[in-house]
Amino acid sequence: MEVDSVFYTDRSGRVTSNPLLDQLPSYQSLLYRRKSSGGTKRRNSSRSRIGSSNSGKWAVGTLNRHGEKQKNQMEHRPIRELTKTIAEKRRDKELRRQEDGALNSWRQWRQSTFRYLRRLQDNIHDWMTSLQLWRSDIHLIEGMFGTGILSYFSFLRFLVMLNLIIFTLMFSFVLLPIIISPHASGNITYNLDDGGVCSVYPSSARRGLVIFHQHITDLLSGGGFLEQTYLFYGYYMADKIHFSKIIYNLPLAYLLVTVAYLFLSLIWIVKRSATGFKRSLVQDEDRFQSFCNKIFAGWDFCITNGNAAKLKRSSLLYELKTDLEEERIKQKIADRTRKEKCRIYLIRFILNLFVIAVLAGCFYSIYIATIFSQEAQMKEVKENFIVDLIYEYLPSIVITVANFITPLLFSVIINYEDYSPAFEIRFTLIRCVFMRLTSIGVLLFSLWSQITTCKEEPCVCGYNHLLYSCWETRVGQEMYKLTIFDFIIIVSVTIFVEFPRKLIVKYCNCGLAKWWGQQEFGIPQNVLEIVYGQTICWIGTFYSPMLPAICTIKYFFIFYIKKVSLMKNCRPATRPFRASSSNFFFLGVLLIGLSLACVPVIVSVAQINCSQACGPFVNYTTSWEVLPSAISQLPSWLQTLLSILSSEAFAVTFFVCTCLAMFYVIALAGAHKRVIKQLRDQLAMEGRDKHFLIQKLCQAQKLSAVTSPGSRSQRCSSRSSPSYHTSFSNNFPEGVFLAHPPPDTSTHV
Repeated sequence: MEVDSVFYTDRSGRVTSNPLLDQLPSYQSLLYRRKSSGGTKRRNSSRSRIGSSNSGKWAVGTLNRHGEKQKNQMEHRPIRELTKTIAEKRRDKELRRQEDGALNSWRQWRQSTFRYLRRLQDNIHDWMTSLQLWRSDIHLIEGMFGTGILSYFSFLRFLVMLNLIIFTLMFSFVLLPIIISPHASGNITYNLDDGGVCSVYPSSARRGLVIFHQHITDLLSGGGFLEQTYLFYGYYMADKIHFSKIIYNLPLAYLLVTVAYLFLSLIWIVKRSATGFKRSLVQDEDRFQSFCNKIFAGWDFCITNGNAAKLKRSSLLYELKTDLEEERIKQKIADRTRKEKCRIYLIRFILNLFVIAVLAGCFYSIYIATIFSQEAQMKEVKENFIVDLIYEYLPSIVITVANFITPLLFSVIINYEDYSPAFEIRFTLIRCVFMRLTSIGVLLFSLWSQITTCKEEPCVCGYNHLLYSCWETRVGQEMYKLTIFDFIIIVSVTIFVEFPRKLIVKYCNCGLAKWWGQQEFGIPQNVLEIVYGQTICWIGTFYSPMLPAICTIKYFFIFYIKKVSLMKNCRPATRPFRASSSNFFFLGVLLIGLSLACVPVIVSVAQINCSQACGPFVNYTTSWEVLPSAISQLPSWLQTLLSILSSEAFAVTFFVCTCLAMFYVIALAGAHKRVIKQLRDQLAMEGRDKHFLIQKLCQAQKLSAVTSPGSRSQRCSSRSSPSYHTSFSNNFPEGVFLAHPPPDTSTHV
């Protein structure tokens, strides 16, 4: 039998009782747990101790294996990367040289090759890091304002790279074949069938002498000379492109690229959010630990700017006050009477009805503005440049005004609903997200109500061909206008609002200017702006293949606009969103925007009839029909395989397997979380055991100092720490440590 490493044993190896060690907090906790689970007897104490010892040895073995793994990794690392002195590095280099000399030629070659590949990998990683977009700018922002604002600019860089990759897909598989097709050894097959009135697509290009401001209107609205270009769906009116050796199916490529960029966006967002999810999976929700994290680990040591340091201090104080306020509100909620509960629920019900009424009014205004704008654009007689431009941008103006007014209204309403401060922020942001993203859905619903409604039902072409001969291009123009108008609003607010406000606050000494204060850089509000723009990009890419390139350029300029505004005009918010979950929140909102963007694209691909006068799907009723048509031309064995993969039996089997895998992962995560909790409890218990034993040791030394020289008493007092002295009712004499002599092996406390 193994000797216990914690408790004393007799000569036969049996664990015996000790009056001191029986009072250890860990042993008392173990007895309490066993009693609560059904009772225990004194004879089970040795078994419990042995079990505790074995579990401790298992943990020590795990730590030893982990240490050996780290040691092996350190041995393979370059000597210059080791945190050692020059003399130690030279000694290690000489030892490695001797070890290499003792090896045979094959092992020497393997080790040298491994080190060379490792060095090459590190060099490539360093080179790729140096090529990272805005690397120095982001380091500068991090150094001046900390990691909270850094998360916004990192998120903006992620959207730039995402849009660039989406545009690369669209350009490679849709635009490039059309561009190089005139130089190929073949021609492009267009839809040459006579479709009657449905195939008529009148040109919107202006003829004759064109006034200058009309070009500006076309540039801002996407009409006129821009309508029948690579920018919009209607220009790609090709069925198959014949090259020298292959026939390129453009409609199939167009559909598959649409599915690919949506799926790629989903995978990339989930991958980036996995890091935050892993952290939240093992994060302890204990309130005490939350206070400790803020007090001992809440400071951002990347901050070098004095004003930013003051604001960071204010934000930490605000978070502590917020936590205390949450505790006060929890206590207040627990002490509420039935009458107070009824009153507050009634107030919340009335205010939520008011919020719903405001949202309904905004959505109805967007619907009316969209219909009015579409009807005004169909008029042949134009009034003047300004009025025509307002008609073009009327839906965008209404959406922007609604997005500006409703957050202010929501922030006032939330004060009367008596929520906790943290929940107030989250609930207000949820309302703002719902308003911004749903407004796009209302705009598309308004357009489709116009597209699918005819004076004589049912529609001859399946859609209103009189108003929308190419309805996909019209939807693409609306998404294009929303993108351009959103960029104009961001630039205008920076130049005409934030910059004058900075000048007024800086040079005006009146009390109103001091009360107004400098513009705050609100991270959640700025994130909602770019998520709103990215949702428009996802929806509009199907109708305007060049829109990802426009969004890439837009976000590229927004980065510098926001950077200059942050440096010159704004300051970090004194009441910021909690930075610990900011990245996960950003990606969560972006995932909601992607889900909303998939709905109109799926509906237009699978339900609404394609335009018969433009686009690559002129030979199909709906865009989705190109996929079954392409599958029917494949070999029979491949058709059988695809039919099996798309059958209900395979779908049900795949769903069941996915659910089982998900349940396994959830159970594994729960097991890991329980192990982490047990290890934390074990660490805390070992700390209390050490504290208990040190205190008893000092008490025994003080009692023995009565018969010992004065120097020994002085040594005890010098070694003991005031933090070790706590109140215990029992004082054991020194002989209690000698009641059972220690075994031959050494013991560890």
